[in-house]
This record gives sequence, structure tokens and C-alpha cells, in this order.
Amino acid sequence: VQLDESGGGLVQPGGSLRLSCATSGWVLRSSVMVWYRQAPGQQRELVATITPEGNTDYADSVKGRFTISRDGAKNALYLQMDSLKSEDTAVYYCHGRNIIGGATYWGQGTQVIVSP
Repeated sequence: VQLDESGGGLVQPGGSLRLSCATSGWVLRSSVMVWYRQAPGQQRELVATITPEGNTDYADSVKGRFTISRDGAKNALYLQMDSLKSEDTAVYYCHGRNIIGGATYWGQGTQVIVSP
């Protein structure tokens, strides 16, 4: 199973980015999908979650600014990031956990840098 993130880059504070995670339709339909991030010198932290039923949840630090979504027709998971702050700078990872067998999948990560 392959997860391919894209969409990272350099953005000014207050700006927006949309991260994408390309995968298979089967993974999207049968997995809890999660965006994690890891800043330099810090532990990896959960950013946002979406279940196969479409229920979402967010870390307090990103509530009201980030939106997780998926598109079954495009076999893609997204993270819309608005009102970005310098503390959002991190490598962002796409992750899936199959709800039936428990298998987990990771992407390679995409770098987001928020700086003037």
C-alpha cells in the first residue's frame, strides 16, 4: 500500500496550503486516515483524523484553521491549512490504519515551512 503526500512548501504566516495524500480507494474506504506532523527536535503529533464514516477530529492547536477531507473519486486525502503560523512548521505525514485487520500505512512526508 502506497501513500504519496504532496503540496508542502514555504508560505508566509497567515497564508494557506493544501496537502494531498494519494492512495487507493480501498485504503480510503476501510481506514482511519490521519495527518501527523513532526517539527525538528519534537515528537510526532496527531493533527487531524477522518474515519471511514466521515467523522473528523483535530488537535486543539489547529482547530478552526485546518480541515481534513477526502475525495473517493480521486482516491485522495487532503489537509487544508489556513491562517498558518510559524509553529505549524513541520514535516507532515499521511497515515492510514485499516479498521478490519489493523494494518498501518505511512507516507514519506512533505515539508511545510511557515516563515516571513
